[in-house]
Amino acid sequence: MKRFDCMTALAKHLKDELVILSLGASVDEWYNAAPHMREASLFQQQLGCVTPQAFGLAAGLPDRRIVSLDTDGGMMFNLGILATLGNEQPKNLFVVVWDNECYQSIGGPPTHTASGRVDIAAIARGAGVEKAFTARTVEEFEAHCTAGLAADEPYVVVAKVAGTVQPDIKRKHSDGREDKYIFVRHVEETEGIVIMGPSEHN
Repeated sequence: MKRFDCMTALAKHLKDELVILSLGASVDEWYNAAPHMREASLFQQQLGCVTPQAFGLAAGLPDRRIVSLDTDGGMMFNLGILATLGNEQPKNLFVVVWDNECYQSIGGPPTHTASGRVDIAAIARGAGVEKAFTARTVEEFEAHCTAGLAADEPYVVVAKVAGTVQPDIKRKHSDGREDKYIFVRHVEETEGIVIMGPSEHN
């Protein structure tokens, strides 16, 4: 199945959630698949940091649903986060792992999951995340989106997607620094809080 098709399916279920996603082609795909979520999405987070940052948001905003759009390469960089989710059991965190079995953004060398022996969902279950599954069709994936966004415990779905990029899509026009401010201001506005106040001048 194609990652873009899965993103389009997921986007239909999102309204006021906050989304954290990784580097690479998935950034532009999500930018196009979920235009209504652009301000609510924090783009271009480093490998190994996506789900930990999403967990931090979930802990800090316990009444807000948080969605992590991670990758197989990124998750393998920091498997310890699965143990953290297993121990802490956040009730508002839905984790998607795009598993294309390669490091797509650097030319496609295989990740550990390409061997057929490494199963991220099984690792998650072993770490204490009871709701951890693998989806191989868009229909399966969307069913897990429905369940995961309604769950009151951490929920992980590993989406086995093709190693191809959606052609002819609009490139995201903002850079990482701008994305950060757009996202933070959105959180401030929707939560009624101040995260980054005005600069102080002495």
